[in-house]
Amino acid sequence: MSLLEAVRLAFNQIRVQKLKSVFTLLGVMIGVMFLIAVVSIVEGMAKYVEEDFAGRLIGSNTFTLRRFASTGPQGRGRDVRDQLRSPPLTPLDAEVVRGAMPEGVRSAIVTESFLYASTPNARPRQVQAVSTDASYFDIKDYEIAQGRTFLDQESRAGARVVVIGSEVAKHFFDGLDPLDREIRIGGTPYTVVGVIEEQGSVFGFSLDRLAIAPRTTPMQRVLRPRGDIGSLIVEGRTQEEIAAYMELAREALRPARRLGPGEADNFGLITQDAAFAFIEQLKGRLIIFATALPAISLVVGAMVIMNIMLVAVAERTREIGVRKALGARRRDIMSQFLAEAATLSIVGAAIGIALGLGLAQLIATVTPLPAAVAPWAIGVALVMGGGVGILAGAYPASRASLLDPITALRQE
Repeated sequence: MSLLEAVRLAFNQIRVQKLKSVFTLLGVMIGVMFLIAVVSIVEGMAKYVEEDFAGRLIGSNTFTLRRFASTGPQGRGRDVRDQLRSPPLTPLDAEVVRGAMPEGVRSAIVTESFLYASTPNARPRQVQAVSTDASYFDIKDYEIAQGRTFLDQESRAGARVVVIGSEVAKHFFDGLDPLDREIRIGGTPYTVVGVIEEQGSVFGFSLDRLAIAPRTTPMQRVLRPRGDIGSLIVEGRTQEEIAAYMELAREALRPARRLGPGEADNFGLITQDAAFAFIEQLKGRLIIFATALPAISLVVGAMVIMNIMLVAVAERTREIGVRKALGARRRDIMSQFLAEAATLSIVGAAIGIALGLGLAQLIATVTPLPAAVAPWAIGVALVMGGGVGILAGAYPASRASLLDPITALRQE
């Protein structure tokens, strides 16, 4: 019997026994559906981070000097305790690193957290307050929708000016021109000089709730009353330049912090690559987790297929006897039942793929989680579906092929 003929007979059985076929497919459908949905979400998150998140939050071709070295929960035990003992970054640390950079390299000291803002026109609301230098806007490549950024002269003079995000402008100055109006942040009045073009959101976190002021204003003291800073961002033209600048920063900062040759850095130099490495590690773990759970459903589906096929063999004993009497060989009978089991399973996998893609898109629509179709996951799902059917149908097919034709013909 040819493969096409076996598949055609399998589809005939599915059409004749619709209800039984649906229950047979159910386990495979559920397993594949959740596999596709979860992998699509994980792939979407990874793609979003690589293409959007790092560029917008970390910055392209930059490195960041921070208090802690890791970008995620990568350290354990003593490493974490050692990092927690790292001294806070100070303006002096930032100046040491800046002094080690070649002339013309842009950098910005950045301290940020959430503070309450208020105006007479709207209720108070938390904003992401950023205390920084004028060069920060060029490093982050912000587009200004209204007004301007603050100037170096304003920063040096401690002018109480602020550049706000579009969401802040809409909330506090709805229907009004925000430029040259006053907004109080952390209890201090600032004059709005610019509005940043809408940035959107990252995983549901709005990037437009910004309020950026010079670090020489009271905002810095409110954010860090002890006088330390959050980070220093240094920009280069290429990744090769960034690697060289990081070595210059390390060579300058280690002696300034009196670190001996055998002592580990008590500061962090973070790049896009470091963030991507953490994301890739997290992605790998999530995919393993995502494939482990649906595997349980696939095992259940395999057991159901095996039971249904055993029942089918018992119900079709006379049919098997007739086919053997007409010259069907053992391998013909076996291939028929294997093809039937594999076809059932692959059909279930195909329906599960469609449902999984729909579920992923639904999640992406109603939640901040992005989704991206992973072609390899579709291929794996189909192979798994066929494999489950073949493994589950092997024993029933073997039993069918071993039936004695005379005994089978006597079966009523």
